[in-house]
Amino acid sequence: MFDLRELSSRVVAAPMAGGPSTPELVVAAASAGGVGQLAAGYQTPDKVRADIAAVRTAGTEVFGVNIFVPEAEPVNRDDLARYRAELVPYARSLGVTLPEVEDLGEDDDHFDDKIRLVCDERIPLVSFAFGCPAPEVVAELHRHGCSVGVTVTTATDAEIAGRAGADWLCVQGPDAGGHRSVFDRRTTPPTEPLDDLIRAVADRVPLPIVAAGGISTSARADEVRSAGPVAVQVGTVLLRTTEAGTKPAHGAALADPDRTDTVVTWAFSGRPARALRNLFTDRFSDAAVAEYPAVNTLTGGIRRAASNDPDGINLWAGSGYRDAVEELAVETIARLG
Repeated sequence: MFDLRELSSRVVAAPMAGGPSTPELVVAAASAGGVGQLAAGYQTPDKVRADIAAVRTAGTEVFGVNIFVPEAEPVNRDDLARYRAELVPYARSLGVTLPEVEDLGEDDDHFDDKIRLVCDERIPLVSFAFGCPAPEVVAELHRHGCSVGVTVTTATDAEIAGRAGADWLCVQGPDAGGHRSVFDRRTTPPTEPLDDLIRAVADRVPLPIVAAGGISTSARADEVRSAGPVAVQVGTVLLRTTEAGTKPAHGAALADPDRTDTVVTWAFSGRPARALRNLFTDRFSDAAVAEYPAVNTLTGGIRRAASNDPDGINLWAGSGYRDAVEELAVETIARLG
């Protein structure tokens, strides 16, 4: 089983669902001495299988796959209907017909199929977001040689992951871009600073820690690693690299000097996520409901229609987004390692 402490560059490329985490980015991370992760979230098992094959064809054997844990609670359809009504005028302005609430069923994102896939493929690292897999799932992954990580935002969640049999923890602080990996989507994300959270987790759970959230410079990476984590995980700082599959409008927004704020919003997906503030977050954050994955499906047509408009899409960004530059990912990871 692979041990993250074996990395020559103690940097993990974050799994960024929705396009940024390409096979090319995963290969680049490995080339720099770190490790990359494919984002299985929102992908079909066949697409994940193809991405795994692409990584291995390029000669990379040590990499990870990140999987979303299904929601424990069903969506509240009354709340969803109210939010849909708020979105209708904007959707119509884009020529988009929103799905009816009745058509927004529960969606486990092919969880069981993806577990079978990573077991069959014997993926070295398998990480989870949005919750903790059941102990029997972790045990099955172990039987297939997979090292299991769980993304946590509190020491309590870290204890849950430890009891489930996790091999390592991705400890995510409040400055992280994109989704906060809270186990309960209706929970306001914790604001405990990353350094304090690392100490709290380390005091309660004796597992290797990969620290994440707002790490975008070599000085900050060194500072965080010196506190004990075996590696740092970075995502936002990779969004403008050559190998990332970031939408052009998203990449340009990260460099736009007029965009100066990030906000945590449920508006795009129904889960809390940090993004650059834009017209969509201004207009819909107050009305948004914590009803993932239904909200993610509900807004999907809007985001596709507005894909070239930075004010209509989710501009995921951590606090260090100004440090994201156009360069090869190998250069970024080497600098942070």
